[in-house]
Amino acid sequence: MLNAVIVVDDEASIRTAVEQWLNLSGFEVQLFSRAEDCLAQLPRDFPGVILSDVRMPGLSGLELLAEVQRRDADLPVILLTGHGDVPMAVEAMRDGAYDFLEKPFSPDALLASLRRALDKRGLILENRRLHQQADHRAKLESSLLGVSRSLQTLRRQVLDLAALPVNVLIRGETGSGKELVARCLHDFGPRAKKPFVALNCAAIPEQLFEAELFGHESGAFTGAQGKRIGKLEYADGGTLFLDEIESMPLAQQVKLLRVLQEQKLERLGSNQSIKVDLRIIAATKPDLLDEARAGRFREDLAYRLTVAQLRLPPLRERREDIPLLFEHFAQSAAERLGRAAAPLSGPQLGRLLSHDWPGNVRELANAAERQVLGLGEPEPEGIEAGQSLAAQQEAFEAHCLKAALTRHKGDIKAVLAELQLPRRTFNEKMQRHGLTREMFLSMD
Repeated sequence: MLNAVIVVDDEASIRTAVEQWLNLSGFEVQLFSRAEDCLAQLPRDFPGVILSDVRMPGLSGLELLAEVQRRDADLPVILLTGHGDVPMAVEAMRDGAYDFLEKPFSPDALLASLRRALDKRGLILENRRLHQQADHRAKLESSLLGVSRSLQTLRRQVLDLAALPVNVLIRGETGSGKELVARCLHDFGPRAKKPFVALNCAAIPEQLFEAELFGHESGAFTGAQGKRIGKLEYADGGTLFLDEIESMPLAQQVKLLRVLQEQKLERLGSNQSIKVDLRIIAATKPDLLDEARAGRFREDLAYRLTVAQLRLPPLRERREDIPLLFEHFAQSAAERLGRAAAPLSGPQLGRLLSHDWPGNVRELANAAERQVLGLGEPEPEGIEAGQSLAAQQEAFEAHCLKAALTRHKGDIKAVLAELQLPRRTFNEKMQRHGLTREMFLSMD
């Protein structure tokens, strides 16, 4: 239940009295003597109510109401009026004020009005949260494609972690989409409007690493012409993505750990500390703690980076996602190249499903582009026989079931009609593939 109240009144005695009444009733109170100060500190989606006098120096309560309405029409504003201001207050309610109280007012009348307003505000914010969550889920499903259970789990984990102020370590094989997941963690969190800065630790020579990470002042070293902002500073307020973190030189690991602990950095050639507020998302193929035990990575930094971990499954562990991903990549390539994307034949699909895809999603995307360009079958060089025909048929059947259930959001009647299956056969196949209707209801 919400309990936050902002009180705006130029009379100190009224502010003090109202604060005492509200504190005794369990409310959290913030006081302002001027409407301008209130507006300057009013956060977006404020979880409470504004209680304001009408007549004040500077902006009046009515002008405050108008500005609040412009920012958030659903934020309740209760006006405090003198006897002569009642007609004006009634008119203000037509313009969006939630309520008005005529001075002198009783504590009981004030509390009753505030509680009604807070109940309404709570419902509005919960509705906004659910709408935003549904919007994020839909956008995430179009970014992290797949109908497999592992991809559904990954999307849920990404949505949960995106909103939390914790560092995240992403583990996955080469080409499995680690940077895409990092980008989603940024885009669906509170730092989305701030910079997302990516740095591949394996691509930077060791002698240049510190300058790249921390920046430098003019003349800090030979060739340092002019001041340069480093990646850490540039990501201030946002997210720094450190790919192949296991390749970071040990000397720079010590300095990165200090930045994480103190939230400050110093450019090369400077003694001035610069405050930074950033989130670190790191990606690695090997286990960082194994690297630490082998002496190749600092253990204390490994623990700092692994507050939360995400594992990206390789493509061979989610073969049912291959047809959907291939179709997506082929369509994207066709649009980019001005070509037509030919549909997959049965044998072509079988070959896609049988391959182990050591290059993961990146390799699959390349195969799709080659097909669009007419450079051969949509398969990598040296493709192996892989799974048996029965195993390929099972994987394809599971994909078809999951794709139909996803499209129809668990509507069994619609799935039966599309796949032209009797109910008993459908139930047997669902049980054999470990599927339940409930797995797809949450995808609304």
